[in-house]
This record gives sequence, structure tokens and C-alpha cells, in this order.
Amino acid sequence: MKTGRDVMIAALLGAEEFGFATAPLVVMGCVMMRVCHLDTCPVGIATQNPELREKFAGQADHVVNFMEFIAEEVRELLADLGFRTLREAVGRAECLDVTDGIEHWKAEGLDLSPILYQPPLSSEAVRYCNAEQDHGLDQALDQTLIQLSEGALRHGDKVNLELPIRNVNRTVGTMLGYHLTKKWGGEGLPDDTIQVKFNGSAGNSFAAFVPSGITMRLEGDANDYVGKGLSGGRVILYPPAESTFKPEDNVIAGNVLLYGATSGQMFIRGQVGERFAVRNSGATAVVEGIGDHGCEYMTGGKVIVLGSTGRNFAAGMSGGVAYVYDPEGIFPAKVNPELVDLEDIDEKDASFIRETLAMHNFETASSVAKEIIDSWPRASSNFVKVMPRHYKQVLEAMANAEQSGADVTTAVMSVTTSERK
Repeated sequence: MKTGRDVMIAALLGAEEFGFATAPLVVMGCVMMRVCHLDTCPVGIATQNPELREKFAGQADHVVNFMEFIAEEVRELLADLGFRTLREAVGRAECLDVTDGIEHWKAEGLDLSPILYQPPLSSEAVRYCNAEQDHGLDQALDQTLIQLSEGALRHGDKVNLELPIRNVNRTVGTMLGYHLTKKWGGEGLPDDTIQVKFNGSAGNSFAAFVPSGITMRLEGDANDYVGKGLSGGRVILYPPAESTFKPEDNVIAGNVLLYGATSGQMFIRGQVGERFAVRNSGATAVVEGIGDHGCEYMTGGKVIVLGSTGRNFAAGMSGGVAYVYDPEGIFPAKVNPELVDLEDIDEKDASFIRETLAMHNFETASSVAKEIIDSWPRASSNFVKVMPRHYKQVLEAMANAEQSGADVTTAVMSVTTSERK
């Protein structure tokens, strides 16, 4: 949206909330160079470079002034249509003159009647939201977790719980994490202060945004978005003990796990779906097989994959490191090489992998991890390291600067500048 006219059209179609993006950005000084991803923004908006950020001249008053112009235009259009308030205009699609749009040759074949349909309403009926939506949060499983974890939330006492879970229980752990962060701040509590074991099938976004101090174990399976926004917590998934299938050959969770995680750990005994660890920026994870687009847009953290991957691995991966166990040598064909290189692991990598696999085996009783550890160091040669090129240069520049006593920020910016050239 850019004008008051856009707001009016949206309101007449039924909108009650309006979002602005590009227009206020331009008001703040954006010149639409379309280089936001290159760290070369000439007006200092989309950049981390201190020299470029000095060029930023935007002010909050500019945006306020722009929105006042929007409001003024909306007020004028409301008066033209005979409405006193914007609320009166909501859903009044009959006030839209759509003739030019529908009869235009580019609209040939389009049927806009579903969008412009006016349901029969009595004169007393309202077309806008006049009641708050009940999300059923008072019945959420987290309410039980919060009550049972009162000692930890108030005093930092250790708590161990075990509860059943069903797939109607969504975002389990999120409200608990909110109360922990509200009391103890962003640093949270020591690992494993609150330990909760669940049995069953978890709904979407299990353990989303869980902070440090909370460990959530699930004996069963889960849907999409497990560990979304993980913020320091620990998440462990493994199949029921009585299962007769091989976990490493079966899917235990859905798509987009660990989306946007900033820190924490995840150990998964089995395979998962697509876009695993997408936008991960700091969490550590072990999984035994993933679908397409693994580690997409990843900017930090470490991921170990002990099984097969889908295609397009590491697309847009600008940071972090991935280690893929590839005894058959088929992984390179599945990698998107635009931003990453494939390398052999060094001693430091081998030490990290072995320690992490030992933890994975301890938490999930993984036979895959145990077999690799038992055949170490021979098995270490089967790991492929996925390293973003620019990220590697930045890490090397930081290490050299710290060793020589130089300014780390200046060293990183020099790498960024040379990369642009």
C-alpha cells in the first residue's frame, strides 16, 4: 500500500488492518537500489557496514508526516462516499467502481464476483469485527506446564515432568518459555532446569521459541515447525521404545524444523521433512535424514546429518556449518553450490562431531550414532563439511584480528568490501 486510495479500496473489500512497507521505507530514504542482500546500501538502511550506515538520514518524523498525508486522503475519500468513519466503510464493496477494471482487456476471463460478492445482511448487522476471537489459550497444555513448573519459574528449582500429548496440542512449550523469560530474562535458566517428557504425537510448532533452561523430550512423533525460533532450549525426539521399525529409515517429524532458531540444541532419532534448519542462526542439531532444501538461508549454528538429504541443500546458506555423513559419495550432487564449498573435516571438526554424536546417542539411543562412534576414526572420513565461502573468510579475518590485536569489526568490514569488489 502506498496511498490513502489503497487503504479505502482495502477497507471497502473488508479489510480492517492495513500494512505499509515499501512506501515508508522510501520516506526513510530508500532509493530502491535493490541491493539489500549485498551489504552495499548507498543510503545506509540495509547494511551492517559502519561507513554506509553513517549515510542514513531518515527520521521518525518523516514517517509520521507521511502517515498523516495518508490519513488526510482517507478522510477526503470517506467524505466523498458519505461515510463518517472508516469502520462504516468496511465491507461496502458496492461502493467500488470496478467497470474499468473488469472490462479492461487484461482482465478478460477473470471472474471477480467472489471478491465483490455482497451477502444479504439486515440493517442491524455489522460488517466489522466487534468481538475478540477466542483462541482457547486457557485450555492449552501449556497452562498445565506453567502450573506444574511454578517452583522453577519462581525460584529456579529443578522440575521433572511427564505428560501425554496429542496433535491438537500446538505450540507446546511456548507459553511456558514466555513466563520463564519474563521472570529470568533473556539468559534464562541453566540447562535442564525444567525437563518435560511427552508421550504421543505433538501438534504443529512443538517447542517453538523455547528458551534456555527448558528441555523437552518427545517419545512419539511430531508435525511441522518443531523448534521454530528455538532460543536456547533443548529438544529431543525419538520413537516409542516398543517400535519395531528402524528409526533411521522412517520419518518422525514434518517440515521446516528449527526455523529461525537462534540458539539451543536439537537431537532427532529419525528422518524429517523439507527445509530443515531453514534460517537457523545459532542452534546445533543432529538428524538422521532430511528432505529437500536443507539448511536453506542458514546464517549460523551447526547441523549434522547422519543420513540422506534431498536436493538443493544449502541454497542461500550464508553462514553456519553443516556436516553430512556420506559414505556412498552421493551428497555433492544434491548441493546448491552458489554460496558454499564442500571440504574435508579437520581435527577440530572431527572432535566436535564425535562429541555431539555421543550426546545424540545418549539422548536418543541412536544406533546410527553408536555405529559411527564405534568405527571412529575410520567413519570420520565419510563426513562432508559444507562451508559458506564468505562466512569462512569472515571467520578467518576475525581470528587473525584477535590474534594480532587488531579491531575485529574493521577486519570483517574489509572482507565485506573486498568481496563486493
